[in-house]
Amino acid sequence: MKKPALSLLAAGLVVAAAAGFSQAPARSDVLPNFGLGSLPLMADVETRLVSPENPTGERGKGGMAIPDPTNPDLAFSGSARLLGQGWKVRPFIKPKAGSTVTIMDVDGPGTIQHIWMATETSWSGNGRACVLRFYWDGETQPSIEVPMTDFFAVGHDAFARVDSLAVIVNPTSALNCYWPMPFRKHAKVTFTNDNDRDLGLMTYQITYARGEVPANAAYFHAQWRKAVVDPSRPDYTIVDGVKGQGKYVGTFLSWTQLHAGWFGEGEVKFYLDGDGKFPTICGTGTEDYFGGSYGFPETYSTAYVGNTLDQKGAPDGGPKKWSLYRWHIMDPIAFKRDLRMTIQALGWYNGTPGGYRPLADDVASVAYWYQVEPHAPFPKLPDVKDRWPR
Repeated sequence: MKKPALSLLAAGLVVAAAAGFSQAPARSDVLPNFGLGSLPLMADVETRLVSPENPTGERGKGGMAIPDPTNPDLAFSGSARLLGQGWKVRPFIKPKAGSTVTIMDVDGPGTIQHIWMATETSWSGNGRACVLRFYWDGETQPSIEVPMTDFFAVGHDAFARVDSLAVIVNPTSALNCYWPMPFRKHAKVTFTNDNDRDLGLMTYQITYARGEVPANAAYFHAQWRKAVVDPSRPDYTIVDGVKGQGKYVGTFLSWTQLHAGWFGEGEVKFYLDGDGKFPTICGTGTEDYFGGSYGFPETYSTAYVGNTLDQKGAPDGGPKKWSLYRWHIMDPIAFKRDLRMTIQALGWYNGTPGGYRPLADDVASVAYWYQVEPHAPFPKLPDVKDRWPR
């Protein structure tokens, strides 16, 4: 029998260490009880779960809805009418067109540990029309503002499995996130349906640990952007304007090729703490940054890097589309004052002398980072009609 390269316990210790969690008894400067290696360790926390069956997450308040077929908010009243209270009366909600619903609104301190979400089995274009926003400690501007599917590393509203440490996507439309998200005073999460139709189903579970948050714990942020790159200056900005101390921890790209041939010669650049024309961190190419080499000859989804969308070209002859993620869990990019990150849209001239070819591709991205608050305001999220390639 082949010996495993890494035992489960060792793997858990690596994950716990990578996330900054100690194996030692709980201290005031580490988040408690996260990662396999820390499971035996006790800490002063209480587990709570917010869901449609317990919208407040309060102790002893789950599954209290009483079947009432006349109440449209109680989605399964008809199925539960013969069983009564406690039998799956409100397992999901139906957000109206153009509405915003609050799916989490709890006092701290605490740390979100896991988020599971699902909508109608066929996203049918509703993924980018649905937006998640997270607000920490009473802030009025969100620290996370991302279309739902992109937040979970699903590009182009096209399902593709993701098997990573931070994000897991399972058939048919199950979205999972494991980024730790500490908050001190309050956490509020909203879901906005920007569709012009009602959603027939949206459901969620948000697990969090109530307990003290270390003084040196930063807040989780995520920002979505989209643009058609200008070939006269083919730099796509993944994030800029970040002010304060923090760690950059992940990138997701949803890339649509508007040119034939190879697209991935562009370098990823991190401009840190006052960098001007030239960055401190400069990679060697797109597929290199996402853990591949010599192009993306096949799909892969691993703990830290992935090329997940098995769509080298649409059957109808449409453009090539790529879903790419890179989690900086073992190698976070630390910054003290400010951060800007770009990627070049660069390919080759096919059979023509001239070398590199600047591209005008359509790129959407999510940047994930932790930072000390306050954060700089985000750019305005594009209107729903402008969230897909033109």
